[in-house]
Amino acid sequence: MRAFTNRAARTSALVGAVAAAGLLLTACGGDGAAPSASATASPSATAAAPGSAASPAPAPGPFNDADVLFAQMMIPHHEQALEMARLADGRAEDADVKKLVAAIERAQDPEIRTMRAWLKGWDRPESADNGSDHGGGHGSGHGSGSGMAGMMSEQDMKRLAAAEGKEFDRAFAELMIAHHEGAVAMAEDERKDGLNATAKKLADAVVRTQSAEVTELRKVLDRL
Repeated sequence: MRAFTNRAARTSALVGAVAAAGLLLTACGGDGAAPSASATASPSATAAAPGSAASPAPAPGPFNDADVLFAQMMIPHHEQALEMARLADGRAEDADVKKLVAAIERAQDPEIRTMRAWLKGWDRPESADNGSDHGGGHGSGHGSGSGMAGMMSEQDMKRLAAAEGKEFDRAFAELMIAHHEGAVAMAEDERKDGLNATAKKLADAVVRTQSAEVTELRKVLDRL
């Protein structure tokens, strides 16, 4: 009888240990460190790349009318630069022109997406003609569409599309110099009158990058 009691006690203890182990495994699997780490890592990864092509983020902090107008005007300005760059395919001959075309496409397409995200976050229309309050007289300085500084006319674009080889390279350099100078002027206005730190930082980049490209384009013209 005593032996049976001892065996029963040992069996009961074994069952209890197995049950405890099962509960421990369930706890580890159902609420372990890996799932919660993954859950918290995803938003952090997204936040770490706010300017990524997949999901550009709104510009944080306060903004003013100059910031809004900068984005509204620079978007179509960049779009035309990309249109000019696309014309180089099959037409450009000069290696430096092709290199500058690639640099323009690499920089300005992401900037367009970024500025669209700003305007969406600011609850402002993409076009300056949609009734936004420009403030500070900025609208009269550059206007919109073809009236913006450095924007090409329809005739300019047709001339560029009709050119090939060195003729295209020369026309592209001449027209892109004027186009870049217009963008630099708008960016300098943003640096002077804007409020939003992120928008002003992009304006700094436009001034720095496009001024350097103007210098390179002038070198191209000098040797063509």
